[in-house]
Amino acid sequence: MSLQESYLGLAQLLGYPEERDAMLDTFERIRSHLREAGLAASAAPFGELLRSSTLSGLQEDYVASFDFNPKGSLYLGHHLHGDNQKKAAFMIRIKQEFGRHCYTPAGNELPDHLVVLLGFLAHLVQSGEDGYRRQFIAEMVLPGLGKMAALEPASRQRPWQSLVESAEKLCNADCSCEEVSTC
Repeated sequence: MSLQESYLGLAQLLGYPEERDAMLDTFERIRSHLREAGLAASAAPFGELLRSSTLSGLQEDYVASFDFNPKGSLYLGHHLHGDNQKKAAFMIRIKQEFGRHCYTPAGNELPDHLVVLLGFLAHLVQSGEDGYRRQFIAEMVLPGLGKMAALEPASRQRPWQSLVESAEKLCNADCSCEEVSTC
């Protein structure tokens, strides 16, 4: 699994559940890749949830974890700035960067949504913009991911949190790598 596939896989897993079997396959590949790269995150709670839940159960848990729980929000701007003008400026800057790098996100999420940002990182990998990608991660992604990951460690009560922790570990590793292939 490549770095680009890792970002896309985490984006798929952190998106609203639509196909349980595809999620299970993606989860196993991501978990294996992170383990091989020495970035093993405690993804066991999410794996247990995925294996033991129906699609409707996953959807219900997703909504409870991310939509009805402000602490679990996948919007990095919310974690960094709350609801004020700084959050708006943060989103505008992200959207400007998307335009500068010819990226049009799929769907209708706001630009600071973690799934959208992971898709952008995958786009930057594909474009070969390694230096810029690492700078973007350091300045725009890791500060919010760090706050999200620090809120509450992954547990049986918050199995989706392990995916946030995995995204943080992958971004940290990508940011510090000299060569993408070593990640």
